[in-house]
Amino acid sequence: MCGEIHYYRLHKDEWQDRIDKLKAAGCNTVASYVPWSCHEPVEGQFDLNGKTRAELNLSAFIDLCVENGLYFIIRPGPFIMAEMKNEGIPSWLYEKNPHLIPIGWDERKATTPTLDYLAPDFLNAAEKWYAEVMPIIQPRLHQNGGTIIGVQLDNEVGMLSWVSNGPDLTDYVIEDFMKWIKASYSDSILQQRYPFIDGSKAVYQQAIRSPEESYVLRLHQDLGYYMRHRFAKYIAKLRQFAEEHGVKDIPFFVNIHGTGGGRGFTFPIGISQLYESYTQANGYVSGSDHYFGDLDMETFQDLYLINGFMDAVHNADQPLTSLEFNCGDGNFGETYGGRYDPSAADLKTRMSIAQGNRLLNYYLFSGGTNYRLEDKLEDGNDRIATTGERHGFAAPVSPEGELNYTYPRMARSIKTMMAVSNKLAVMNEVHDDIAFGFIPDYYMTEYRYPNSAKVQEVFKNIEANRAAGAWEIMARAMLLAGYRFTGIDVQNKRLDPESVGTIVLPSARYMSPNIQKSLVGYLESGGCLLLYGEVPQFDMEGQTCTILADALQVEHKGYQTAGPNYFLSVISDQGSWLAPRPEIRTHFAQLFDVKAARPLLYVYDTEDVCGFESKVGNGRAVAITTAYRCDIDFFEVILKHLGSKANLTHDCKQHGIFMTTVKANDEQFLHILNLDGFDKAFHVTLKGKPLFAGEKIELHSKDGLLLPLNVDLADNLSICYATAEIFSVCAAEIQFRLTQSKDKIVLKTDREIMPSKNYDIEQQTDNVVVIHSNKHAKVDNMLTVKFK
Repeated sequence: MCGEIHYYRLHKDEWQDRIDKLKAAGCNTVASYVPWSCHEPVEGQFDLNGKTRAELNLSAFIDLCVENGLYFIIRPGPFIMAEMKNEGIPSWLYEKNPHLIPIGWDERKATTPTLDYLAPDFLNAAEKWYAEVMPIIQPRLHQNGGTIIGVQLDNEVGMLSWVSNGPDLTDYVIEDFMKWIKASYSDSILQQRYPFIDGSKAVYQQAIRSPEESYVLRLHQDLGYYMRHRFAKYIAKLRQFAEEHGVKDIPFFVNIHGTGGGRGFTFPIGISQLYESYTQANGYVSGSDHYFGDLDMETFQDLYLINGFMDAVHNADQPLTSLEFNCGDGNFGETYGGRYDPSAADLKTRMSIAQGNRLLNYYLFSGGTNYRLEDKLEDGNDRIATTGERHGFAAPVSPEGELNYTYPRMARSIKTMMAVSNKLAVMNEVHDDIAFGFIPDYYMTEYRYPNSAKVQEVFKNIEANRAAGAWEIMARAMLLAGYRFTGIDVQNKRLDPESVGTIVLPSARYMSPNIQKSLVGYLESGGCLLLYGEVPQFDMEGQTCTILADALQVEHKGYQTAGPNYFLSVISDQGSWLAPRPEIRTHFAQLFDVKAARPLLYVYDTEDVCGFESKVGNGRAVAITTAYRCDIDFFEVILKHLGSKANLTHDCKQHGIFMTTVKANDEQFLHILNLDGFDKAFHVTLKGKPLFAGEKIELHSKDGLLLPLNVDLADNLSICYATAEIFSVCAAEIQFRLTQSKDKIVLKTDREIMPSKNYDIEQQTDNVVVIHSNKHAKVDNMLTVKFK
């Protein structure tokens, strides 16, 4: 549990104060960027020991963290973003090497301060930077007796080009791309794919930067694959630079960008761009940038899905981590708008830990100031960053060191996780027999040639089907029904019905032949599939491809959309197992002639089929090809029909509850979140058996619980179950955070419990003792149970 503190934005005599506040919040780790632009403002003139400014003494800051018993995660760039001017790259590098600034579509210069990562002049400068900073890191690595436990290579690779729709198409990149496609395809296929392949340099440069409609979709596919390959080469090169200076045998972090506007719809674009970077070899770990605001009924499935998608592309030894875990009050524009609820960081922490995150870096934990450079930039303020004098004014700890209203709740959450960190670190989420499908190529939309109608048409359809509707309707309904699921990469992983269970897949009009074949094979082997969106009719390059539709034994008939005077409505087939269903309004339906498939949904006035069930070999598929509503029972009925049941349920009619369990051997914890602003009371059932002896759980508004089930705390001391959270444990006592009007803690122990006016002791058997709290959680929520 980590907090980001930028040493270079604080006076040296402020370092200890911010570290104290970090430790008081329960964190055991510090993270910081190392800004190249600050440490080498003039080419060849490095300051990493504070000779020009005391706050630039990197080794002194790391050593102070060591003195405070804290681990350290270091992020030396080259790019760091962090609102730094030029994203933390020295200005002299741009001025000296204008050819490093990428050229994009139609030969337009980059509108963001990105550079050509693999250009020799950039790599040479980056190598010299690493040659200065790595000797500070190497002796302080964990295995060398220090506390540095991870090194991040660069930051948000590819993000600047994506957000500006400006792919790096410098002369150097195009030459490398040409070599790559010639190595990827035979000469005969290349001749078919690209009419420019045998042209002069000027011809193919023009053809790639300003592609024609006849091959633009093929170029987009190949360019996306090439960029994944290119980013992986860049990361590997940085790792090589680090290891040459002895920085090795330690996790190398690659962080993933992508949330926007407080939502996660675009986050998988970063996964798509970078998954080859952190799966290319052992020793890499990916980390998310989670910039959500409140976790509520609108956003909670976004966080759950993107954690699941990251897990879907990971290798077996790669845990989930978050390198920028948004915290604070959301006042980024200093307008007091977009203000977060105090529960924001707490609830997001709980969900992420429940899904297996082993590292959370709270970003930004402490604000600071941007000092003014001695050499004038003549850019309006001459400061190192773009936010003016103050930076991090939305952080839990302000630039001046004051705590804002989000700090206490965040600290409570961190301490709760750390109290049982040794347990959580080896536990994994328990999943039901179901997985949510992820197709990386559906998110390979970071670049689009703006003058292509074909690209706009294809991307618009993919974007309409890959996320928003499927996430806000199907995924939300599944989670509210109690389904606990993981993500599965249906593009690159083998689909085995024995280990996967039911696959739930958002599907667009476009899908590669390989994925369609893989899904058909999965079905024929006995798998079950819920397809939501459209049954694909084309491959990703716009060519007709109906492999999956043919296996489902349906024929595409057309589309129906709602209009100003046409109120498109869908009804269920009254003779089907899905009936009865109320008629619903919708805005879109894909229509089919069904052959051997069984109709489930119809368009009301035309009786065209827009939902059906098919048997494929030994498997079954249900396709919902209309924009349905978030009907929890609708999706629950379908998933039960396909053989998947939610094993963790509650009986609260108001919904708005997220639950899951984490487990190792027989020990487990129950995570419960109340996503709404009102209290709830309900019973919890696990695999058909009531928990907590059948008593109701009271869950306060916007609160979360981490409740132990059969958890061993010490020799001869375990918790059978408790309605209170474990807050701290030591040899003589356990401190609990109470959550109920009358909490119940069931212990299995032979140790004598000291009496207290705050609780009653009930001896049930020789070694089972029930503690009944005499405190109401809303009046006083801390209870200490002492042992003799």
